[in-house]
Amino acid sequence: MSARKGDAPVPAPPVALRLAGWLPASRANGPGVRAVLWLQGCTLGCEGCFNPEMRSPHGGELLSVDAVFGHILALGDAIEGISLSGGEPLQQLDALLALLRRVRQETSLSVLVFTGYTWDEVQAMPDATALLQCVDVLIAGRYVASQRVGLGMIGSANQTVHLLTERYTLDDVRSVPQAEVIITEKGELVVSGIDPLEMERGNST
Repeated sequence: MSARKGDAPVPAPPVALRLAGWLPASRANGPGVRAVLWLQGCTLGCEGCFNPEMRSPHGGELLSVDAVFGHILALGDAIEGISLSGGEPLQQLDALLALLRRVRQETSLSVLVFTGYTWDEVQAMPDATALLQCVDVLIAGRYVASQRVGLGMIGSANQTVHLLTERYTLDDVRSVPQAEVIITEKGELVVSGIDPLEMERGNST
């Protein structure tokens, strides 16, 4: 039904992100202490994916960008940045960009993004320039099990690290622990990092 003259415009639905999970503090997902957001949904289908349960676009929890930003803001000085992983963060590009713009404009937090897309694919995306202006470190490329590395924030040797600002160096990225074990407030055990299998093998340092 068309709107009549003088009717108030219908507000657009709030921009939302589908999250698979969230950690308020991590040392194994980027330099320093960082909040980590895992975004739900990925169609890239990398063999040996660390998070196959995050592939479905229908799982996780749908939260408005305002709500997600509020959770981040509430952490205050306890973190120095946020890390985005998944799933595939860039398959929620519009909502992701809305969040990262707020982080960049309203906080001093750094931003690290893991994506399965290659650097060339990222650059060819709509709003790529706007996205990259909001990111300090981008880890790009599909996970290839036969080239597994699990060091320096890359899962496999084909992946590339892109320092988009001067905030971090390659040494900062390479010095991030491979894995960590966290007990949440709910008593849940979370194993996280670029090589969480290290913990499962009992070879952590």
